[in-house]
Amino acid sequence: MLRIIRSQETFFIFRPLSFKTHANLLPNHFKRVTSLNLNLGVEVAFLISLSTAVLILAEVMVDFKDERGSEKSDVKVQEALEAIANFDDPNIDRDGAIIGVLEDDSPYPEVRSAVANTDDPSIPCNSFRAWVLGISWAILIAGLNQFFFFRYPAVNISAIAAQLLCFPVGRAWAKVVPNVRIFGVRMNPGPFSIKEHVLVTIMATVGGPAAYATDIIAVQRVYYGQTYSFICEFLGTYCGLDSRNMRPVFIVVLFSWLSDFVANRPHINLHEWGTVIHDPFSVNMLAGVDQWMVVMSTQLIGFSIGGILRRFLVQPPSMIWPANLVTCALFNTLHSQTYAGMGTRGGISRERFFLYAWMCGLIWYLVPGYLFQALSYFSWVCWIVPDNIVVNQMFGYVSGMGMSMVTFDWAQITYIGSPLATPWWAEANVASGFVVFFWIVVPALYYTNTWSSQYMPISSRTSYDNTGAAYNITRIINSDASLNLTAYQEYSPLFLSTTFAMSYGLSFASITATLMHAFLFFRKQIWVQSKRSMHEQPDIHARLMSRYKQVPEWWYMIVFLSMFVIGVIAIELWHTEFPVWAFVLALTISFFYVIPIGMIQAITNQQVGLNVITELIVGYALPGRPIAMMMFKTWGYITMYQALMFANDFKLGHYMKIPPRTMFWGQVVATAIAGTVQLGVQAWMFTNIPDMCSTSQKDGFICPSTEVFGTASFIWGVVGPQRQFSSGQVYHGLVYFFLIGALCPVVAWLISLKWPNSFIRYVNFPVIFSGIGYIPPASALNYVPWAIVGFIFQYIIRRKHFSWWAKYNYVLSAAMDSGLAISIILIFFCLQYPKNGTIGLNTVQTWWGNTVFTATADGKYTSLLTLQEGSTFG
Repeated sequence: MLRIIRSQETFFIFRPLSFKTHANLLPNHFKRVTSLNLNLGVEVAFLISLSTAVLILAEVMVDFKDERGSEKSDVKVQEALEAIANFDDPNIDRDGAIIGVLEDDSPYPEVRSAVANTDDPSIPCNSFRAWVLGISWAILIAGLNQFFFFRYPAVNISAIAAQLLCFPVGRAWAKVVPNVRIFGVRMNPGPFSIKEHVLVTIMATVGGPAAYATDIIAVQRVYYGQTYSFICEFLGTYCGLDSRNMRPVFIVVLFSWLSDFVANRPHINLHEWGTVIHDPFSVNMLAGVDQWMVVMSTQLIGFSIGGILRRFLVQPPSMIWPANLVTCALFNTLHSQTYAGMGTRGGISRERFFLYAWMCGLIWYLVPGYLFQALSYFSWVCWIVPDNIVVNQMFGYVSGMGMSMVTFDWAQITYIGSPLATPWWAEANVASGFVVFFWIVVPALYYTNTWSSQYMPISSRTSYDNTGAAYNITRIINSDASLNLTAYQEYSPLFLSTTFAMSYGLSFASITATLMHAFLFFRKQIWVQSKRSMHEQPDIHARLMSRYKQVPEWWYMIVFLSMFVIGVIAIELWHTEFPVWAFVLALTISFFYVIPIGMIQAITNQQVGLNVITELIVGYALPGRPIAMMMFKTWGYITMYQALMFANDFKLGHYMKIPPRTMFWGQVVATAIAGTVQLGVQAWMFTNIPDMCSTSQKDGFICPSTEVFGTASFIWGVVGPQRQFSSGQVYHGLVYFFLIGALCPVVAWLISLKWPNSFIRYVNFPVIFSGIGYIPPASALNYVPWAIVGFIFQYIIRRKHFSWWAKYNYVLSAAMDSGLAISIILIFFCLQYPKNGTIGLNTVQTWWGNTVFTATADGKYTSLLTLQEGSTFG
């Protein structure tokens, strides 16, 4: 007890504090020391307290006598802060960082509250149980996420839900499976450990989000009439052919391709091959193989890049990756881990708090998600005046600006991410950007009829022709999906809703703002990290991880080269009109942006997307080729996205002390399995769900992301940017956002040089421009409540009730997210999917609370102006 007290007092004695701080500390010292020494006797407690007071007063006198000593101490403090982050990090708090360093813990209180600063290398991790559970959940989670991907609102079964679901299964394995060895492998290594749990969760979720490349296949089917069934083609059961045609055609085609390659044929035509070997199955079989190759290449190239760049994005303590803190808090809660960063607040345990919150989230979603859906789309102002178009456009949630500001649906609040995980200063940047651009600029453009916008809804996910109807892309394309210029000129230019057009402008700005921000603010950090090894990191977690064998970089290079070759084969086999040089260009763009975008995401929990800039480049480079455009966009954008997703998982393993080589194999195997499963699930859905991707699909499978993806293929691939954004075209003005994005960080940087401690240090223009990039398919419904909840928890509660926040905040987020995910699954499979969705058809589904928001001008996507029959605009 005496040793503990002495270490505590030593910390306070040598911490450079002002006289006012010392004066405030005195009563707390007496109180704490007395409470800690009730069993030592009044005399001992009095002596300890008295000595503490004398030492503190002595230091105060020294401070008054020698200000130079204080200045030297401040210099040392500043040096420590610079070692932590070689840039002005808005997440870092000066006093809190020094506390963390002195306690041999993270300098960030968010990390201290969620991550333990200890490690036990003897804890089982790379076990047979972990691999079986990891692969099983990789199949299940990937399939479910692909299933919900086409639904709106789409709820991603995240790492939170996965780790919660696999926890009881791991515990059951530990109790039921006998402790025997088969071929020398232990079936049951003992209690289900926290490291096994982490590995299982990473495997379950690393390929969990719907593979971006599957949208190419969906768009081909929905918008271009190119239907390929992966299940039939890839697995060799071509629909409509009898068993005598079920032969290994792929081998024949492979030899044919090799012959063509040796003969230096410039390009390969699948349909020509199908004619050569006189079997329609060959063409469809190859299409299935190519789908798989494209998915594997796009998913795993990013993995290799994320691994190579982990010294920049994972090892530095300033790269906190806020979303991981929720996951870490739940791991420690489920396994009853205790550590100093949790604090000493009393009250119910984290485990019990999680159980209560999880049950509330699970049960409550039944109300806004099924029984009373108007609580989800709570546009109450529109219900009062359902036919007033302007009011509905301002206060509506379906196609309006969302000024009603309230929703009671956690699915809508977390559609763009948990507001309890993102730092408030980053949320404030996103909220500010939303208010300026979508509550001020968008209405100003719309009500001045800029771009003839009043003939369309103010906000929507689709594109329009000059009559205000949805753009009919089939009228302007040839049989090979290329542009028919004569038909285009006879039909109509392509128009966008105001919010859709604004989202493109903001994307332009975010691209240049990211590069400029990284150069001005991050260049020193990047240079230092390029020379710093793992054991040199000023962070306890990096030092603990340095005891494990690291993954050699040539492992990642092998993955990269193999996936590059697979990608080249895929684009040559599939009739895409996508040249190899464009493939290399797409990868180059992605590599160039990984570090600056990754640093921004690791600090702010917001990611800048490359989808629009890749669309713009390929639109000019390969005009009139929508399939090639989608493939360029996928490799150019998703390579960066996957690299950052893997870096996020690397950081989770870093926090939870998972051996890097075990992480490597778990991620690679799980990603390959998950991508294959997702292709199969998608094929099943399009075959078995009626009206798939229709706006009237009764179960919500309206495919919002596919609609946006398809619209983008029209704009950039078929029509082309030269007919949209070049000089003299409708949306040419949006090009100036490139200049705006480049100049804004320069202004912020110059102000920070003059006033380094002003609010400008919290202004992040890449976050302002890109944070609202989910619109569309997201809407104001997903941003306004998100910002409100974030303000309450990440600002008010964190400032006024920090001990409560440190103990419960991330646990609450984990409980609500996982409860919601489980509830959606139960509602769909118990109430919506059975009996073809007829349960409650004439009762629950049709009562006022489930239809009122669709009967308004907002719900009907009503435009402000309408045309007379036969008239056009633009």
